[in-house]
Amino acid sequence: MSSIPKIVILGAGYGGVLTSLRLQKELNYNEADVTLVNKHDYHYITTHLHMPAAGTDNPENARVNISKLIDEFKIDFVKSTVVQIRPQDRKVILEDGTLSYDYLVIALGGEPETFGIPGMAEHAMNIRSINSVRLIREHIEYQFARFKREPHRTDYLTFVVGGAGFTGIEFVGELSDRIPELCKQFDVDPSLVKIYNIEAAPTALPGFDPELVQYAMEVLQKKGVTFRIGTAIKECKPDGVIVGDGEEIKAATVIWTGGIRGNRLIEEAGFETMRGRVKVDEFLRAPGHDNVFVLGDNSLVFNPEGRPYPPTAQIAMQEGVNCAHNLVASIRNQSLKPFTFQSKGTVASLGKGEAIGIAFGKKYKGRVAAWLKKAIDLRYLFIIGGIPLVLRKGKFL
Repeated sequence: MSSIPKIVILGAGYGGVLTSLRLQKELNYNEADVTLVNKHDYHYITTHLHMPAAGTDNPENARVNISKLIDEFKIDFVKSTVVQIRPQDRKVILEDGTLSYDYLVIALGGEPETFGIPGMAEHAMNIRSINSVRLIREHIEYQFARFKREPHRTDYLTFVVGGAGFTGIEFVGELSDRIPELCKQFDVDPSLVKIYNIEAAPTALPGFDPELVQYAMEVLQKKGVTFRIGTAIKECKPDGVIVGDGEEIKAATVIWTGGIRGNRLIEEAGFETMRGRVKVDEFLRAPGHDNVFVLGDNSLVFNPEGRPYPPTAQIAMQEGVNCAHNLVASIRNQSLKPFTFQSKGTVASLGKGEAIGIAFGKKYKGRVAAWLKKAIDLRYLFIIGGIPLVLRKGKFL
């Protein structure tokens, strides 16, 4: 090991950014050489992407330049794509170079999990990045323009959203708000537009409070969303989906929000994984690799009942803080701190002025829950960028 240990952080999502910010705060100058690698020069707020995807907000409002967050005197930022991780050589291969490390933080984000549904990877769109939501937004507008030229093609105005978890529910909430505006813009009869939210599980928002789930479904049904709960998508085709016992829903737009898996680079690196995720130890390290920490969508952390926590922004942020503490402790030969997830609650938006949530042990719905969602978003901006970022971005979230 060199006199100054090298820390390489892969990915500038919630886990990677929080690790970087805490390291630059806790490390002394020249105590470690820290490099953050990300394929874009911005961090994006994943929990906000459903809005620009539906067209109810500008994609620019969901992104923050990394240069505005990090201290370039303490952290080197490398804009590049990771090609390969070689733990046995302590190296990371980028598309345009190689980095060696003493400590590695893998926070690369996940990939869509299609559960082997034929055609889903090829024909469905995903709400996963700034570029993907731009594509969805433009695609939706294009369908309305196409319909004006081919008014017999009502499938252009049929939107299928696979998965009724948080992303699916939040997206159909925004989409149902956007439809009246598009109908007015393109002079289309709103009754021709169909939004289907299809979920294989027996309930929307699986695992969430049943009373709040019922409220969410009622709000969205009033906005024009048709739910197909307990119905599996059997196949995704270029012109729609096959569901249940062979029923075909013709749709020019299929958006898949039904699951996230870890990153294929982790599997290819030889780490032991479950659906691309590493079952980390109590300090968030990969088994057998005391110098490799794995966060966010790439890690599996189990609750006291033995079930994995869902990979949310909230848990990734807390993992980032814990990871930074343990990196500093490792460098200083101090004892590491086990990771314990402290749930601060969960809020799901249902479109303009509507949301559901559980926070501080209480249930919230309607406008109060929407305010709570706004407060959570503002708190995150404050954590990563202080008052200046809140003032710059807060009004948009």
